[in-house]
Amino acid sequence: MTGAGAVHTDGDTGDRSGIRTALAGLTTRGRSFLAAGVAAAVCAYVLGQSDLLRVGLLLAVLPLVCAAVLYRTRYRVAGSRRLSPGRVPAGSESRVHLRMDNVSRLPTGLLMLQDRVPYVLGPRPRFVLDRVEAGGRREVSYRVRSDLRGRYPLGPLQLRLSDPFGMCELTRSFSTFDTLTVIPRVEPLPPVRLGGEAMGYGDGRQRSLALAGEDDVIPRGYRYGDDLRRVHWRSTARYGELMVRREEQPQRARCTVLLDTRAVAYEGAGPDSAFEWAVSGAASVLVHMLERGFSVRLLTDTGTSVPGEGSDGFAGVNQESADAAGLMMDTLAVVDHSDEDGLSRAFDVLRGGNEGLLVAFLGDLDEEQAAVLARMRQRSGGALAFLLDSGTWLREPAGVPGPADNGEERLRMLREAGWTALGVPRGASLDELWRQADRERSGLAAASGGEGP
Repeated sequence: MTGAGAVHTDGDTGDRSGIRTALAGLTTRGRSFLAAGVAAAVCAYVLGQSDLLRVGLLLAVLPLVCAAVLYRTRYRVAGSRRLSPGRVPAGSESRVHLRMDNVSRLPTGLLMLQDRVPYVLGPRPRFVLDRVEAGGRREVSYRVRSDLRGRYPLGPLQLRLSDPFGMCELTRSFSTFDTLTVIPRVEPLPPVRLGGEAMGYGDGRQRSLALAGEDDVIPRGYRYGDDLRRVHWRSTARYGELMVRREEQPQRARCTVLLDTRAVAYEGAGPDSAFEWAVSGAASVLVHMLERGFSVRLLTDTGTSVPGEGSDGFAGVNQESADAAGLMMDTLAVVDHSDEDGLSRAFDVLRGGNEGLLVAFLGDLDEEQAAVLARMRQRSGGALAFLLDSGTWLREPAGVPGPADNGEERLRMLREAGWTALGVPRGASLDELWRQADRERSGLAAASGGEGP
């Protein structure tokens, strides 16, 4: 990501606002010299001391001359910014590279460079650049880091000009800015089966018609190079020309990740809160299932999904999977609490048919919402729920799991409805919970006399 712009520091002496701007740029030293000069001139007039008057005039004129010269200085400076990288996980650092080019024919004086950054990214960076020769350049860099997800604007870049005596300073701003995207942390997950959903393509999966393009239209005319074994003789006899059969391909397994964002379902805030754990968990599952070849979809309690997502979600194991992961991470970077009271909107979206594997990250549930989730189970081939009791998260010290008594009843209701439901204590590792879910599903499959679909 880059941003560039040019700053012209020339002025117009006939512009009154420009003169006021120049005088307003007087530093403490310049104002002190001006005040001392005026005081000396007044005293010289009262006492009749001509030598003191000369000193007073010198003290008063020096800051005014510096301000006028600085305001009239004709610098043409171009600046650019580059983020490396422009998208980082929470808690990771990104480096911002600044470059200043003097595109004028005159060398610059002392330049002070300052970039505006949100306070959450750290202190505001400031740099002092020595004299930049005509056609020369200077490059500096600084680091930014945030433990909180979000999109943070960087800029505009400000250039502060100063005279050699430090009497006056003028600030010029570039017009461009960049955006740093801080995405949720993604935890690598082990490739477990989760009751038979081990691969994006499986031997026992249904096969569907390939509808990717013109070559897949059924039937179509024979083209040079087509395999003669694909000739469909019945259609050939009907249309009077060679027609080829339709192609078949394995149906891609689907996975829907449901993220509960209701404000009433979570307590606390900050990078260690239950809600941030749920967002990070959803990001980890989405990336993991994409890598395994699933068509994945992100769904929230509001019934919304990722902009640009198809009806079957984003497909994995192709050249667009990285872009799909980036879109979902960008969506999760800015996801916030919703004002919804329940999960009915998400249930309406899932009413369309079999959603494949359903993975839900849930906050506090009441009996009504647990019943809605029980009905959701009927729309999926497999269902896995991570239940976060945010009140327990607030009471427990970090890293010390404790009993989640308030959520046990909800876990029981979900398990009776066919969910593989796990309580999430504070400090829990998604990797361990993922393995535990696999063990529980394998145990249920063994108890029922066979493996799940």
